[in-house]
Amino acid sequence: MALSFPHSGLQLRSLIKKSGELELSLTNVDITTPAPNEVILRIEASPINPSDLGLLFGAADMSTARRGGTEKSPVITADVPQTALAAMAGRLEQSLPVGNEGAGTVVAAGTSAAAQALLGKSVAIVGGAMFAQYRTIDAEDCLVLPEDATPADGASSFINPLTALGMVETMRREGHKALVHTAAASNLGQMLNKICLQDKIDLVNIVRNAAQEHMLRARGARYVCNSTSPNFRAELTEALAATEATLAFDAIGGGTLVDQILSCMEAAINRNSSSYSRYGSNIHKQVYIYGGLDPKPTAFSRSFGMAYGIGGWLVFPFLSKIGPADTQRLKSRIAAELKTTFASHYAGEISLREALQLDKIAAYNKRATGEKYLINPHKT
Repeated sequence: MALSFPHSGLQLRSLIKKSGELELSLTNVDITTPAPNEVILRIEASPINPSDLGLLFGAADMSTARRGGTEKSPVITADVPQTALAAMAGRLEQSLPVGNEGAGTVVAAGTSAAAQALLGKSVAIVGGAMFAQYRTIDAEDCLVLPEDATPADGASSFINPLTALGMVETMRREGHKALVHTAAASNLGQMLNKICLQDKIDLVNIVRNAAQEHMLRARGARYVCNSTSPNFRAELTEALAATEATLAFDAIGGGTLVDQILSCMEAAINRNSSSYSRYGSNIHKQVYIYGGLDPKPTAFSRSFGMAYGIGGWLVFPFLSKIGPADTQRLKSRIAAELKTTFASHYAGEISLREALQLDKIAAYNKRATGEKYLINPHKT
């Protein structure tokens, strides 16, 4: 029934206390015999996604972080501002496991045929509690990796690939012609660029420096706009006029970038308008905010008429909306193109204990484009 698995394993947990203190620690959790349709995965790679950082640190001020505990059982504490505690009310005094997705080897399986078929296979899963040495999960939730793929290759098989594919699906379902994407040099942005090149979709990439612009152009991107350029608005308007893009996905969230995108969309549309309306064009412009790299409020001036929308977008509610059949279609494409279109790159690999070192926290919490870290729970 099983290859080999212990009766307990380490798991990274996050706790916010009512006193206003964040506590990060490693806990030994029990591993029990899997149910008939369950498998036990020995986790060998789990990426630290921005959504993981939100759960890991909550509203804590990580500049106040300090390390305690022991070398074997480190504990990180940090202050949570009193003004932010109300937003954390739903999780106060709860020790929460962290980590959305990952990959590894199935080391034990329940008695069902579906579970037994996975024994010894390398698989990827999504389902939370992935910053741990072992994870028990339903066999149907496993994505079998290609034979030539390592767990590190498959660790990011869900969040970024499904988000990028979901953006393209949303574009098609809502009747838009092209896409705009911010923080476009990220792992996700590079995937989206590959998808759009393959599917012959025009994509306007917005980046934050010249190096990112050069990198994307070297990877075939035709429309790349640097938001720090003194001519950014004019360059963005030109790209929007050329592509007729009226849908954007924004990873930044705060600041004025959403306003700039909508204003430039309106300017591009009005180039071909034969009449004036004080209400602006009647072509709908939509920006979905799916990230929060900038925690400041989203500011906009409404200089883009009345036919616009600003909303939130998350991949899993979107997948629930499109249903199991279409979700499986997207997953099948990911499996087939795992080492090409959906290949991920990491700035470094750290262990669970290293994830609780102050210097490592400073590195992976930078949220810098292209600097994602990978946790290997069995790294010593």
